Amino acid sequence: MALPDFKKLGQDMTAVPEWAKFLKEGEFISYSNTYTSKIYFDLFDKYVYPCEQTGDIRYYVYDPVKHGADPKGKYPVLMWLHGMSNSLMEEGCIMCCGAEQYASPKYQQAMGGAYLIVPLANEQRLEDGTIVGAWSEEHCAPVKAIYDKVCAEHQGNVGKRFVMGASSGGYFTWKLLEAYGGFFDGAMPISSFYVPDDAALDRISAGGTHLIIAHGRHDEMADFEESIAPRMDKLLALSGCVCFFPEWVYNGDGGVSSVFYGFEMGQHCMINWVQHNLMFDNGTPADPRLPDGVTGWVRTVCGG
Repeated sequence: MALPDFKKLGQDMTAVPEWAKFLKEGEFISYSNTYTSKIYFDLFDKYVYPCEQTGDIRYYVYDPVKHGADPKGKYPVLMWLHGMSNSLMEEGCIMCCGAEQYASPKYQQAMGGAYLIVPLANEQRLEDGTIVGAWSEEHCAPVKAIYDKVCAEHQGNVGKRFVMGASSGGYFTWKLLEAYGGFFDGAMPISSFYVPDDAALDRISAGGTHLIIAHGRHDEMADFEESIAPRMDKLLALSGCVCFFPEWVYNGDGGVSSVFYGFEMGQHCMINWVQHNLMFDNGTPADPRLPDGVTGWVRTVCGG
């Protein structure tokens, strides 16, 4: 797939998306997140996992104990999986994949502390803009090995295990669940064009994994009617699952999200709202089933 080089482009905050014609009276377009980005990168340590199959995999880890959490405590481990081309942002991928805000003191306190892992696919941009080396099934084993390595290094402090990702990271979240269903206590596939077949969903559900499946109904890149609607009944019937399928993807200010870098993808960028913790700035949750947002869900799955 060909994508623009987002590092060299600025966001057009005057664009009027095609879906704007569906907005109701009083609804407005929002072009910016209301959280501050690129301020928590220094809290993550960088590592490299040697791998012949995919090439060495870079990854970042946030360690709550290193940053003041009780060294005798138990903390969930959240792996965040980026979307296509985001690894080319290097440490900026910490922001793009959704992990950055979860390293903030506010979110860490809300979760009771948490380890964060951000692996980077070995992506490359070809001359025509095509991205190669994005997440695929061959990454499952080495990425799971990174997860195991981090858990082993902090085994006295490791609690429940989570994996979450958006766009191609959502696809890869599902692939990890298919391969290691019973391993993860919680998972959040976001804006994924891919949904496993019924048998795989049954295995994931039987493994006890708690799910939030998040997908906007006006998603510009993973069309809701193609990706989700045909599987709606099955997804809604899964145990331990919150299907979050909002009419609109919002920013914290209550505006409908627009992100335009040569093409519109604001409704595909559900991950931005996730970094808002699925909460509006006025304290209202995006979904009453998640009254304390994603951080509250993590804490609930952990038994807190």
